[in-house]
Amino acid sequence: MNSDLEKYFDRLWPICRSITGNGLRESFKILQEIIPLELEEIPTGAKVFDWEIPKEWNITDAYIITPAGKKICDFKTNNLHILNYSVPQNTGLTFEELKSHLIYREDLPEAIPYATSYYKENWGFCISYNEFKTLPKEGKYKVVIDSTLKAGSLTYGHLLLKGKSDKEILLSSYLCHPSMANNELSGPLALAVLYAKIAALKDRKYTYRFVLAPETIGIIAFLHKYGKDLINNLEAGYVLTCCADKGNITYKKSKKENTLADRAAERVLKSLAKPSEIIPYAIGGSDERQYCSPGFNLPVGSFIRTPYQKYKEYHTSLDNKEFISFEKLNETVDTVFEVIKTLEQNKFYINTIPFCEPQLGKHNLYPSIGGTWGDVKLVHKMLHLLSYADGTMDISDIACKRNLTEADFTEAIAKLTEAGLLKEK
Repeated sequence: MNSDLEKYFDRLWPICRSITGNGLRESFKILQEIIPLELEEIPTGAKVFDWEIPKEWNITDAYIITPAGKKICDFKTNNLHILNYSVPQNTGLTFEELKSHLIYREDLPEAIPYATSYYKENWGFCISYNEFKTLPKEGKYKVVIDSTLKAGSLTYGHLLLKGKSDKEILLSSYLCHPSMANNELSGPLALAVLYAKIAALKDRKYTYRFVLAPETIGIIAFLHKYGKDLINNLEAGYVLTCCADKGNITYKKSKKENTLADRAAERVLKSLAKPSEIIPYAIGGSDERQYCSPGFNLPVGSFIRTPYQKYKEYHTSLDNKEFISFEKLNETVDTVFEVIKTLEQNKFYINTIPFCEPQLGKHNLYPSIGGTWGDVKLVHKMLHLLSYADGTMDISDIACKRNLTEADFTEAIAKLTEAGLLKEK
């Protein structure tokens, strides 16, 4: 699978994606070769919480002809040239009339910026500032945008991989940007590879939910239909984005900041030999904003390398194949998979006599005469374990309370389980 990542990247790269449309469907069709997502179509005009599914946008061609007859901002050369969701145009304009429809970045003069106008009908072209500065001020320009904006639907994909329990782990990413590498294709490709790795796990404890949707509106549509299922079943979840640049792996906490998702991720990152970062929840970012919104407030964090907006190539043509590393993408996947294995191996225990301490003596677990220091240490471990074993903390978290390891509690767990005072959740 990993050796094929680049081939899939190359097939997906030239497709012009958006939050709706045939480019999005074509991309899903390719990804279904490696992750069997079930696709759903949500019709234009459907109400999803405070949002409404927009018209479907499709585009065939777009370009500008200068007064000298030169074709510029050619969509077929780079699909970032078009303002995403531009309405059709076929008209002549002066430079003064055209320039308000040209988008550029003076701080990155060689880059073509990425811009959208999903919810207000508009049109425009994205151009490097270097090229903008060369445009003639006199004469007529011709603008052609061969696009459609009409009633259709929004597409998202999801998949349930069943485990022994109905309790779920969520892995989510987005598919909606045109040709950008780190901020678009790295997340879906990481999701697909993780599906293959998790599907190969024997005796999975958890059920795994994979979601791939247009960012923001797609996840809002998904949550409108499946949000209650997540509220009832989700134990931990992770959004995957910007997974392939050369920065350190970063974990962004859930809004609650101390969920099972957060603890497992932090535990793995702290065990890595390589540098990593842990950052707090903030609204700037990806679909964790929707999963962590007040009505859901789900235990969902996010795995990133360099956070969005923190690298200059973000949302520009500089976020290309040369900018990313497939080695780093695989490293991100391996790290998230280590978190998954930690969750799978994780155990929660419940004290079967939760009201006050059990009388250890009558269960032959307390030394009858003082005992040795070793006996006392074991008793303390048993009492400590019983005190925290309410089903909400895993054994690693309980061990951390005493600066011990899970292995330090092996004997205490065995004795308490044998005596019927402790059971696995």
